[in-house]
Amino acid sequence: MTIWRQSLFIAWKDLRTEFRTRQNFLTTLFFAFLVILIFNFAFDPGSVAARESTPAILWVAFLFAGMLSLGQAFTREKEDDCLLGLLMTPVERGVIYNGKFLANLLFILVMEVCILPVFIIFFNVSFHGMFALFLGIILLVDIGFVAIGTLFAAMVVSMRTREVMLPVLLFPVAVPVVIAGVKATTGVLQGLDVSVYANWLKLLGGFDLIFLAVCYYVFKYVVEEN
Repeated sequence: MTIWRQSLFIAWKDLRTEFRTRQNFLTTLFFAFLVILIFNFAFDPGSVAARESTPAILWVAFLFAGMLSLGQAFTREKEDDCLLGLLMTPVERGVIYNGKFLANLLFILVMEVCILPVFIIFFNVSFHGMFALFLGIILLVDIGFVAIGTLFAAMVVSMRTREVMLPVLLFPVAVPVVIAGVKATTGVLQGLDVSVYANWLKLLGGFDLIFLAVCYYVFKYVVEEN
């Protein structure tokens, strides 16, 4: 069995377990919806402030909701020493990381697909014919955010205060990805030429590659400490 087939098997196991109960998914979805709803009432519809704040509002909803799901990434395995059983399987530690990363990424993408229509309706968003680029930006941001988030979720899973420690560790490191995502999203929603924010897209791609490579390598040392 190849490394990627093993990773997909772990990802499928996590996704099947989650969507069987849908508890974490519904909680995450409700939180993202609530954030968008609150910001919708905070600004006058069609105002300049609303248009300028729209990209930031989108990413506040997506990333904070995503953080909730990342916090549960290793919780089930920690109960009854299931994480120890997973680590004892005859596969590389990087395979476990890949599987968790894919499961978290797909989970967050499904949540975003569900909440994006609500966001478009509430804020009357126009993509200026660049909807495909907008989706690509979302994917790039999610990859970088989930890559580092999966590593930190494994790092804090044994802590009693993991719900507090995860955002404390995650957001400072993910700042470049978040800023680049907001800047690129702003360019799309304002109808600017791609050349204006091309450097932000390159920054996103570069950080994604760095985060994936570093987290894949470091993961084996993190789980050994747990």
